[in-house]
Amino acid sequence: MKLEVLLRNIDILNVNGDTGGTVADICYDSRKCGTDSLFVAIGGLKADGHDFIANAVANGARYIVHEKEVSQRAGLTYIRVANSRRALGRLGRNFYRNPTSELCLVGVTGTNGKTTVTYLLEEILRAAGCRVGVVGTVNYRYNGTLMPSTITTPESVDLQQIFRDMADAGVTHVVMEVSSHALDLARVDECQFDIGIFTNLSQDHLDYHHTLENYFVAKKRFFLEILGGERVMIVNRDDPWGAKLLDGSSRQAVSFAIDRAADIAVDSFDLSTGGLRAAVQTRAGRFSVSSPLIGKFNLYNILAAVAAAVALDIPEAVIRRGIESLGSVPGRLEKVSGAGEPAVFVDYAHTDDALKNVLLNLSEFKTRRIITVFGCGGDRDRGKRPLMGNIAARLSDLAIITSDNPRTENPLTIIDEIEEGIIPVSLRKYRREELSHDLEERGYSVIPDREDAITEAILIADSADIVLVAGKGHEDYQIIGTTRISFDDSVVAKEALRKRAAGERT
Repeated sequence: MKLEVLLRNIDILNVNGDTGGTVADICYDSRKCGTDSLFVAIGGLKADGHDFIANAVANGARYIVHEKEVSQRAGLTYIRVANSRRALGRLGRNFYRNPTSELCLVGVTGTNGKTTVTYLLEEILRAAGCRVGVVGTVNYRYNGTLMPSTITTPESVDLQQIFRDMADAGVTHVVMEVSSHALDLARVDECQFDIGIFTNLSQDHLDYHHTLENYFVAKKRFFLEILGGERVMIVNRDDPWGAKLLDGSSRQAVSFAIDRAADIAVDSFDLSTGGLRAAVQTRAGRFSVSSPLIGKFNLYNILAAVAAAVALDIPEAVIRRGIESLGSVPGRLEKVSGAGEPAVFVDYAHTDDALKNVLLNLSEFKTRRIITVFGCGGDRDRGKRPLMGNIAARLSDLAIITSDNPRTENPLTIIDEIEEGIIPVSLRKYRREELSHDLEERGYSVIPDREDAITEAILIADSADIVLVAGKGHEDYQIIGTTRISFDDSVVAKEALRKRAAGERT
C-alpha cells in the first residue's frame, strides 16, 4: 500500500523523508520486519519499541512511526505521531481496508463468562445460517481454520489482519472476547462493533489495573467510547458493576438478569448435574431452553447470548436450537469423569469470584464431599491469593493447594500467600499421607506438584464426591520460570481416573 494512503487520518506531528513509497507490511516487533516494512515503535509493558528501531531497520524496515525523539538515518522515512499505540490500530485498519465494516462484530467483555458466551453465540449464529468467526481465549477460528490463542485479544494490527482474513473467507459474523488489557491498550479502538456485552466484574488483573475502579473504567470505556452510539449495549443488571454501568450511561441498553426485572429475564429455572432448564422472557415473548451447561452462572451466560441473538433478530426457535447444540466449553466446568466415578470437573476459575460461583453451584449438587484442587498464577495479582484460599476453604470439604503457572515466582511463596486466607477458616491442615483416610472435618493440604495434587484428589475421592480442578481450564501448558511445558488438567485427571479404576497408587 502507498504510504500516503496508509497515513490517512493518522494524528501526525511531522514527517521526515519520502512519503511516496510503498509499504510491504506493518510490524511492531522488530524481529518480524522485512524489506520495506513500516515499523511502529510502541512502549510495551516490558520493553520500549523505540529501543529496537535499529534492529527493525537492519531487518529491512524503511518507514518508522515513533512518538519519542529518535536519531534518524538518511534514506528512511520517519513519521512522528502523538500516540504510537493508537496509530498502530489506525494503520492496521487502513492497511487491511477496514475489515470490520464488512462484518457484524459482537464484543464480549467482563471478568467471567466471556468464553462461554462466545461459544453459545457461535452455535446460535451457525443455527441461523451465518458464517461465524471467533476470537477468544481458547483459540481464533473460522471456516475450519484454527489458530492458537496466545492472548485473549490480539494486538490491534494483528486483529485487523485476522478480520481481513475472515472477511475475505466469507465470514459474516464475528464474536470476540474483549479483555480489559485490550481496552486499556487501544487494541480494539479501530474496530466497528455492532453489539457489546458486559457479563460481570470482580477482582482480577489488579497487578495491571491496581484498583477495581480502574479495572471497571477500562471495561466502561468499551461501551462509552468504542461502541458506536447507534449500536447495541447489553448488560448484566444483576451484577453491581453492571448496574453501575447502566446507571452511568445515557444511551439505551438491553439488560439481562435472573434476580431483577430486565429486558431478558427468567420466569423459572431448574439446575442439575445434567444441565439446566429455564423459561426465558423477552420483549417478544416467553420460550423455554435447556442446556447441558451446569450452574446458575451458565444461565447468566445463556441470557447474555439470548440478548445478543434477539438484538440480531434471530427467531426464538433458532436461538433454542443453537443453545441446545452446545455440549460443553473447553475447560469451563467441563466434566471429565463417567458413571460410577467421582464427578470430576475442570474449570478455568482463577479469581475468587469465579471460584466462588463454581463452588456454590457445585454445592447444590453435592451428596458427600467437594474436593478442590487449585493454585494461583505467579507474576500476577497477588491480592486475590488469600481471597481464593478463603473461598476454597469455606466452600470445599477439602482444599488441596498446588501450583498453577508459577512463572518466575517461587511456587511455595505463592502457596504461603494462599494459606493466609485459608488458615482462618480451615479446621486442620492434613499431611499428604493422611489424605487416604476418611476426612470428617473441613481442612486443606499442600501438594506443590500439580500433577500429584490432581492425582491424589481423585485417588482419595469416593464415588459420591465432587472433585473440582480449578485455575487452568483449557490451557494445555504450565509456565515454570520462563519455560512453557506441556500440561493439561483434563488429561491428568483422566489418567488419575484410570489409576483409580485400576486400584493403582502413586
